[in-house]
Amino acid sequence: MSSPSLTSPVDGTRRDAPSNGVLPSSSAYRRIALALFLAGFSTFSLLYCVQPLLPAFSREFGIGAAASSLSLSLSTGFLAVSILCAGALSERVGRRGLMFASMTSAALFNLLAASASSWDLMLVWRALEGFTLGGVPAVAMAYLAEEIAPEGLGLSMGLYVGGTAFGGMIGRIGMSALEQYFSWRTAMSTIGVIDLIAALAFVMLLPPSRRFVRRTDLTLRHHLRLWQAQLLDTRLPFVFTIGFLVMGAFVTVYNYAGFRLIAPPFNLDSTQCGLIFGAYLFGMVSSSSAGALADKLGRAPVLISGVVVLAAGLALTLSASLVAVIAGIVLVTIGFFIAHSVASGWVGRLAGSAKGHAASLYLLAYYLGSSVLGSIGGAFWQHGAWPAVAAYVAVLLVLCLCVALRVIRPPAEA
Repeated sequence: MSSPSLTSPVDGTRRDAPSNGVLPSSSAYRRIALALFLAGFSTFSLLYCVQPLLPAFSREFGIGAAASSLSLSLSTGFLAVSILCAGALSERVGRRGLMFASMTSAALFNLLAASASSWDLMLVWRALEGFTLGGVPAVAMAYLAEEIAPEGLGLSMGLYVGGTAFGGMIGRIGMSALEQYFSWRTAMSTIGVIDLIAALAFVMLLPPSRRFVRRTDLTLRHHLRLWQAQLLDTRLPFVFTIGFLVMGAFVTVYNYAGFRLIAPPFNLDSTQCGLIFGAYLFGMVSSSSAGALADKLGRAPVLISGVVVLAAGLALTLSASLVAVIAGIVLVTIGFFIAHSVASGWVGRLAGSAKGHAASLYLLAYYLGSSVLGSIGGAFWQHGAWPAVAAYVAVLLVLCLCVALRVIRPPAEA
């Protein structure tokens, strides 16, 4: 039997597509993996480049910790909203071009934010940056689920998440050093230029989709029905909830760890704080390893182990020892990227044909967790310092474990 004929998102022509997707041993797989690694890098480096700069924003604009976190929360909040729009739009215009446009425009908005003359204007540019950036995460997961053979999906998803880890690490370490020796404006401008270059490399590397079917017939009603079908699934909404909770826990730790480390008894400077966030290197390794392990051992045990590791790291951050706090941040990072890598790959497996819509719902929950739960963490910091923040995150992780146990129950039993 012949392979199905699909519509190219590039030229609209019909072409035969391989039945099983791109194999891990092929050169196309390596190009896709590298291009999506760059997409992940661009997303997280742009989105989270302001995280180590929150104390600097507080000083320059005369605002508190919770208010300074709006530079991140607004970006992630608008990104969460735009993910639904971008996921639906990608069904009509294609994946590759939309991701490139999103990466390019977000980098330009970051450059504008670096030159903002007031805090309100900074928030406007950061909100627009988040909104335009939504085209990358909404489409990347769908692209991989469509193009990659099932036996290589976990690894490729892990490599994409590893790119987000690398972007987050460079964003934090690079921003901290540049802010200390130059200014936060120089730091944000630098990452904007770097990500413009990353966008050009991405579009040159990524092959056009071969298994994508352009959907010009989808109206708003069709999209709403597809989203409703995902939300009525017996397991997918719980995977979405895991993304919401684990991302909220992770961002809360990273948002306010800097405020703690620059205060007594640690008294670290900006560069020293940034170096501690080199823990993202461990996230790069753990995300790709978790994806491969999930393909072999099953997603449930790997997912739960990630949440447990995150909880163990959180407990260590309560110590008055800097070494213990660093070890705790490392474990928090490893645990988060294990859980997120497995959950995001699980969405692709459970979603059926509407992978783009399922991915957009997962990422809507994921970035809402960053925006909403991360901002709420600021209130705990202001009223109870780090012990209150840790207690808040612990509650999120307990809820995450409860939801994970619900997901792995057999459908009939559930």
